[in-house]
Amino acid sequence: MQTTSEKSLQLGPALKIGVLGGGQLGRMMIQSAIDLDVRVEVMDPSADAPCRHLTHRFVQGDLNDADAVFAFGKDLDVITIEIEHVSVPGLRRLERNGVRVVPKPDHLDVIQDKGTQKVFFEQHGIPTAPFVLVETASQAGDKGFPIVQKLRRGGYDGKGVQILNNHTDATSRAFDAPCVLEDAVDIHKELSVIVARNASGKTASFPVVESVFNPEANLVDYLIAPADIGSDTAAEAQSLALRVVEALNFEGLLAIELFLDQTGQLLVNELAPRTHNSGHHTIEANRTSQFEQHLRATLNLELGSTAPVHPFGAMVNLVGSREAMGTPVYRGLSHAMKQPGVHPHLYGKSQVKPFRKMGHVTVTAETRAEAIELVMVLREQLAVDGMSD
Repeated sequence: MQTTSEKSLQLGPALKIGVLGGGQLGRMMIQSAIDLDVRVEVMDPSADAPCRHLTHRFVQGDLNDADAVFAFGKDLDVITIEIEHVSVPGLRRLERNGVRVVPKPDHLDVIQDKGTQKVFFEQHGIPTAPFVLVETASQAGDKGFPIVQKLRRGGYDGKGVQILNNHTDATSRAFDAPCVLEDAVDIHKELSVIVARNASGKTASFPVVESVFNPEANLVDYLIAPADIGSDTAAEAQSLALRVVEALNFEGLLAIELFLDQTGQLLVNELAPRTHNSGHHTIEANRTSQFEQHLRATLNLELGSTAPVHPFGAMVNLVGSREAMGTPVYRGLSHAMKQPGVHPHLYGKSQVKPFRKMGHVTVTAETRAEAIELVMVLREQLAVDGMSD
């Protein structure tokens, strides 16, 4: 017999679903929810959140305040997230109160802490870069150099991660907080696989994505799918991602970030228990977008097809230029939109800052060469500057 959490929820206006976080991921989730007649309610700490004017109910509140999270969600049917930095105790209270919580609080508890993530990989035989856990900056040289230092909690969008090349780096700028120190991987490609799994245990994976990073901002510059890797490597990446999902007994949508090193070995880097930057192209490039798939998994509906509808998909992130401040001004979009297969998505953020994610542009193409050529053109044409208020 199915438990309450294993049953599919009935679509329609009576269904009340809440999202913790009101940024661009929540905004795009709402766009998919409208097609399913799902009324989304949102909680976010910012009164100016991108979801503010698109949601059925908006509550301004601290996502890490257990009482505030419980008060927001106690009358909802289901609650999910668009950011993992939320109150696990608050979600556990909601779960005990009969609210379906996806992803599960126990899974968030593991993923919120990069150190706990790494220990989980180690315990389950999941390949990852060698690491040690440290508590203070004075231990930053304990693993030798070069190393990657990651704050165990709170990092996002390239923040809370840095490379320390020598003792001078370690003594002058190491994070003085609990951290993971990882061996620096000799990276050939950065890959990701997004997997959905519903409460019935059914899974669906999107094709492997290849991401290229902006080293200055430590953010994804652009991506292309499917990744330019051999079929055996692609199959191994998919298999490894499913191993992670099954080891966690995960429910929801999970992005598994991978390194392919210069020897051809795949290593799991990090997990994101939500929709992810590396899945934005799926809005136009796949039969089911990651945002619709997230909702399907959350509501325990049948998962959608992840098959591509175009041979190649790509995405360029739109981020604030190096000195941008103030009201955003989008340069080059009108010209870019004249080109077939180009689809802009702006996030509705009222203020731009240097390297802040302000939107993205997806590309669909018949060949990899065509997709990459268009991406290179867009990278030169597009910019987000600021205008004083």
